[in-house]
Amino acid sequence: MVRLTIDLIAKSRHKRKRGLSFTDYLRTLTHLHFSNRNIDGIGDLSACRNLTVLYLYDNQIMQICNLDFASNLTHLYMQNNKISQINNLSNLHKLSKLYLGGNRITVVEGLEKLSELKELHLENQRLAPGEKLLLDPTTLLSLGESLSVLNINNNNIDDIRDLTVLKELEQFFAVDNKLQNLEELEEVFGHWPQLLQMDLSGNPVCKKPKYRDRLITVCRSLVVLDGREINELTRQFLVNWKASKEAMKQRKNKQTTSKQLIPFPLTSKSFDDLTLCQGFCSDQIHGQTSIQR
Repeated sequence: MVRLTIDLIAKSRHKRKRGLSFTDYLRTLTHLHFSNRNIDGIGDLSACRNLTVLYLYDNQIMQICNLDFASNLTHLYMQNNKISQINNLSNLHKLSKLYLGGNRITVVEGLEKLSELKELHLENQRLAPGEKLLLDPTTLLSLGESLSVLNINNNNIDDIRDLTVLKELEQFFAVDNKLQNLEELEEVFGHWPQLLQMDLSGNPVCKKPKYRDRLITVCRSLVVLDGREINELTRQFLVNWKASKEAMKQRKNKQTTSKQLIPFPLTSKSFDDLTLCQGFCSDQIHGQTSIQR
């Protein structure tokens, strides 16, 4: 097995300027490309203090570690490894893009300190049968003001109500999951005013009547839904149609309420019936009084 270390970097074919010492060369490194190298662990890379982009996808890594030094890291590519837990990222305060798709993660957590995170890619986790990817509410809340891209494709997810807090989301991908409640989706998407692109293909909800029309009216800024662009004229028609339908419903409710408040008209016949009823009741009362005496 192979471990990513300074020695491995020294043996690689990274070019460096003539006359530059290896120590100085490590300080100048901003990008490291070590994808598909059968790497199973990360060693001490603290000499690469200016590292900004790290490519480690398609390896055998089981744990994220030894990256505390990388305070300048903005992009981390670790998809298609064997990672089961997200941890040891708290010091990466400048991290903007995190790629963890194709791993073995069951709970998305440990991202509370990443206030600059813009993109989070978690697609295609290798989960046990019947298991689904869970997203920790505390982590989601901490990303609410920064995250703009979220990819949770193919993770057996059936409920996304906890994602409501992601108010800056612009792109959302949840293909091939188990979402089926259209009303819940409308509620969540109503909290995402910046949403431009969304793909829910392969979910049961896509087969619901008026699925596309209803989401277009809720997501007013949406440009692409399930890979298809949204025509602005179509959107305006749907918005106007919904507004007209709601206005008609309100008028109908108002008319129903008004009818309930109108008193029963007192006709001459009903007046006679009322008088007769009062006389009968009076006779009954007098009769009971005479018996008592």
